[in-house]
Amino acid sequence: MDTMRDRFIATTAHLLDEDPRLALVLAEISRDGFERAERTHPDRVVNVGIREQLLIGAGAGMALTRVRPIMHTFASFLVERPFEQVKLDLGHQGVGGVLVSAGGSYDWPAGGFTHMAPGDVALLDTLDGWTVHVPGHPDEAEALLRQAVMGDDRVYVRLSLQSNSTGRPVTEPGFSTVRQGKDGVVIAVGPMLDNVLTATDGLDVTVLYATTVRPFDATGLHRAAGAGTAADVVIVEPYLAGTSTAAANDALADLPHRVLGLGVGRSELRRYGQMAEHLAAHGLDARALHRRITGFLHR
Repeated sequence: MDTMRDRFIATTAHLLDEDPRLALVLAEISRDGFERAERTHPDRVVNVGIREQLLIGAGAGMALTRVRPIMHTFASFLVERPFEQVKLDLGHQGVGGVLVSAGGSYDWPAGGFTHMAPGDVALLDTLDGWTVHVPGHPDEAEALLRQAVMGDDRVYVRLSLQSNSTGRPVTEPGFSTVRQGKDGVVIAVGPMLDNVLTATDGLDVTVLYATTVRPFDATGLHRAAGAGTAADVVIVEPYLAGTSTAAANDALADLPHRVLGLGVGRSELRRYGQMAEHLAAHGLDARALHRRITGFLHR
């Protein structure tokens, strides 16, 4: 199976051929995959070099001329390093664009903490008007990208090497119900679904699947939590733990409820290891999730 990043490259190359309104702005990362597109569309495929602030500024400038820019690099260089430009050049100026990241929270541990971005979604949460997609499979990544380029708003598509075994339809907005139960609700975000399904096997819980986390599907969560015997919710996110806890609490404000946010911890893991070892260290593998979810719901 190809990776989400592979699918992004192939899909974007086709989209550039199909839609003259689109442009791609790169900062060296993934440039090799776009060699043909760069030759075919030299005016709409721009590599700014290792200048991430310019990456956002150039994309925002294009958006001011009614071009739809796709801006791409690793998440830490796309959201964290040029955050002021994301805030001002896009948000303050009121223009849209599509940010597509690679690297997830710790896809390349050997790159060190400079190449890790567990706080990217939480950081974007401080800004208004962003749609945030977190696909869990290359098929979902392609579908969400195709949706994102059609509009004029600000969209972040967060790609990862971690992937679920099967892609799911993403044509409907909001969370989708994968499993129904009465003892609580577990929200699995993007590539966390397979581990969550394994962890909750045999538990009488509802599992909701989220590939779009902003806007947060407050209505869908309220409906699912209100249908059970207890409005207890566990949110399993592949980035900073607790990123969506406030949104869930707001959604359930009129119900007695508890919310547990699971995700990447704040402490820096300084040994490189592999992605699976980082998942285990943060308690996001299936065994640890089972222990943490049952411990919370049966408290």
